[in-house]
Order: sequence, then C-alpha cells, then structure tokens
Amino acid sequence: MIVQILGSGAGGGVPQWNCHCVNCAAARQIDGRVIPRTQSSAAISADGVNWFLLNVSADVRAQINASENLWPPADQPRGTAIAGCLLTDAEIDHTSGLLQLREGCRFPIYSTALVRQWLEHDLPFVPVLQHFAPRDWTSFNPDAATELTLPDGQPSGLEVTLLQVGEDVPRYVQQHDTSQQGSIVALAIRKQESNHTVIYAPGVASLTSELRAAADSADMILIDGTFWSDDEPQTTGIRATTARQMGHLPVSGPEGTLAWLASQPAAHRIYVHINNTNPMLVEDGPERQQVNACGVHVAQDGDQFSLSPDATTEQQDGPT
Repeated sequence: MIVQILGSGAGGGVPQWNCHCVNCAAARQIDGRVIPRTQSSAAISADGVNWFLLNVSADVRAQINASENLWPPADQPRGTAIAGCLLTDAEIDHTSGLLQLREGCRFPIYSTALVRQWLEHDLPFVPVLQHFAPRDWTSFNPDAATELTLPDGQPSGLEVTLLQVGEDVPRYVQQHDTSQQGSIVALAIRKQESNHTVIYAPGVASLTSELRAAADSADMILIDGTFWSDDEPQTTGIRATTARQMGHLPVSGPEGTLAWLASQPAAHRIYVHINNTNPMLVEDGPERQQVNACGVHVAQDGDQFSLSPDATTEQQDGPT
C-alpha cells in the first residue's frame, strides 16, 4: 500500500494569498526555513496503479501535475490513474477541487450521507457536476467497512471504516440537525490482502474512543496538525476564536494531539493539514524539534510512504 501527500497545508496553503504572518513571509523567500505547501489532500493505492484521492482541494490540478503516479496513461487520449475520491467532510478546501475534475473520466465519489446532502443543497457541487461528468456517489456504510471498487466495478483491494472525530459543520450550512452524524469523519483504510491500515484524519475535533482504538493497530496515522496551540488563531490575529472552537485539537499541551501521538505504536505518525500560522512549519524552530523528538513527521507536499507485505515501511520525502 502506498500513500502520497499531495498537499500538506490547511485551507489557503502556505503562503496564503492574503497573509503576511511570519511563516507566510518566510515561505515567499523560498530559503528553506518554511517550505511552501498546497492545500490538504493525499492519495492512496493498493497496487501503485489505481489511486484514490483523500479529499480534493482547489490545488488538485497542480498536485496531479506534480505527482507522476497520477498522470494520465500514455496509451489513450484522455484518461486518469484516479480511481475515486474519498471525502472526510464538506469543507470548501476539501471539496472544491471536484470542480477542477469535471472534464470527463468517470470515477466514484465516497462520503457520508450528510456530506452528500450538504453538497447537493447547501454547496450544490453535485448538481453542477452532473452537467459535466456524472459520477456515481456512494455513501459510506456508517456501521461496517465499505469496500472500494474501481471505475470498472472490479475490487480495489481496499476497504474503509469510518471513525467519529467530533463535529464540525461548515460555515455555509445554515440549518443543521444536531442529531445527524457524519459532518466530519476520519477514515481507517485497510488493504485487505496484507491487513495494513492507514488512518487519515485531517480534521480532528476530539480524540474519540473510536479513533484511539483504531490507532492501536494502525500502521500509519495521518492526523490534523492545523494549530500548534489552542489560542494560536487569537494570538496571530487571524480569528477571534480558539483552535478547539474551530473544530481542531491543537498539537501542543497536555490534551493536545502530540502527547497522544507520541505514544502510538504506528510506524508512521504524520501531521497533515497544517495552518500557515503554525510555528512547527519552521524547519529549525523549537516546535519542530519537539515534534521530531517524539518521532512524529511534519508532512510536506510530495512525501510518499510505502507499506510492504513484509510489514516494513519506506519513506520518500517530497522536494525541499
């Protein structure tokens, strides 16, 4: 099983177009202290040929062109290595790339029923896309694993189990029944042949019992690294709310994700979805050193990880 990081930044990327925070200013200098990042997305494959996108950011065109694995096959005028798209939520920065993939090449989209509902009515991507390349849309089974199939109906060798990670309703949703589940989920993706499991959790509002239990046996954990501290949005002046109020557990602190992640047995523990204000983006900064000391990796675009049948792991870092 192979996982490739397409984009490691949070919404807006690094540098964000209208931001002059310390990190964005450094990223524009291209001196290596803060590496530019596109918006959060990844790709996963059981065979290295057929790939499933994990969320689809507005940067997807550039991400595909930068990833040879996702280039169209050379033996046909139009084609794609993309076998499907898996959505963890209905946030704009995780779904707007679907509009960039409207030019044919049918492949399925998977999401919770609630996410599909919002993308049909509140942010109507579904009806818009039906005028271009109608796609099969499958709702994840909330109570059992969902087997992923290739566009021709053949099995992909992968299955997905949903993990609850709290609640995060997009700002554009005007009315929401709080009894409905599925506003945001993590994905436990298992290769059936080897039993390797990857957890993809770019948005985590709570370290739920489901997430903790799944992490105990996971080979790789890709987790929300949006903010370093709970008050980061306030101290940097970008928002009046805290990280938790925005639906993101912070990295640091006694109840942050780093303390938990450092204790997990997974061979690969990786932060993704990193906001441009997060100080752990500074390559030689104390926050990065703290993360590194815990055996945790801060993702960058182009990182690739392989889980081989003999349970060994390989990492190929993205360009610096």
